[in-house]
Amino acid sequence: MSIEYIVALCGIGFAAAFIDSIAGGGGIISLPGLLVLGVPPAFALGTNKFAASCASFTSSLTFIKYRVYDGDLLKYLVFGTLLGAILGVKTVLLLDSSQLRIIIIILMMFVAIYTLFVKNIGNENKFEGVNKKTIAIGLIISIILGFYDGFFGPGTGSFYIFLFLTLLNYDFKISAGNGKILNFVSNITSLIMFALHGKILYSIAIPMALAMILGARLGTKLAIKNGARLIRPILISVTLLYAVKMIFDITNH
Repeated sequence: MSIEYIVALCGIGFAAAFIDSIAGGGGIISLPGLLVLGVPPAFALGTNKFAASCASFTSSLTFIKYRVYDGDLLKYLVFGTLLGAILGVKTVLLLDSSQLRIIIIILMMFVAIYTLFVKNIGNENKFEGVNKKTIAIGLIISIILGFYDGFFGPGTGSFYIFLFLTLLNYDFKISAGNGKILNFVSNITSLIMFALHGKILYSIAIPMALAMILGARLGTKLAIKNGARLIRPILISVTLLYAVKMIFDITNH
């Protein structure tokens, strides 16, 4: 590998982790970047998951350090995410994930439009507290998105933020913290599966992971400091870009 190749990968990783730590969606940069630079698809998925897991771990620790998450609820939801991710990874070996593309495009467009036009969403934390209702809603969110991340993946972090905003009435910062911690759980589950199948190029993954750790630290601190003012526009932009990318992929398949 040339120095230029490593520098390019690190730049891609930094930008991806920076965006992902704020509003999810970093995969729109990192995975295509690996493919453009010639990494075979299966190894690109595994390598990207290794680097992304390191970044999401760093981002999660920062949210935890500054107490920008709801541990009382997450202690239940972690198990839902883990179960969903395991089922998702097992299912992807049996089914064609491309069948989900149209549904995901529609959902992403809805997320972007809803977030754009509902101005008061996520400005205040109106979560009603941990009870049977919120645990049930949270478990449904965590199992479904854990499954989705293991099965397909694009936009998982953005979906977490949106559903925590709309269904549980958290503000943008707590939604981002909760989502990032749960996203790390599903990431590490998928990573273990890729590692067991030997689909990680560590010579690429390690330097890229180091750059992504730096991007995640910076992005998370900015998200905690600026809240809705920063997270809202990036969430809208990321979901729209993902939808456009997926439409492009379908039309050029």
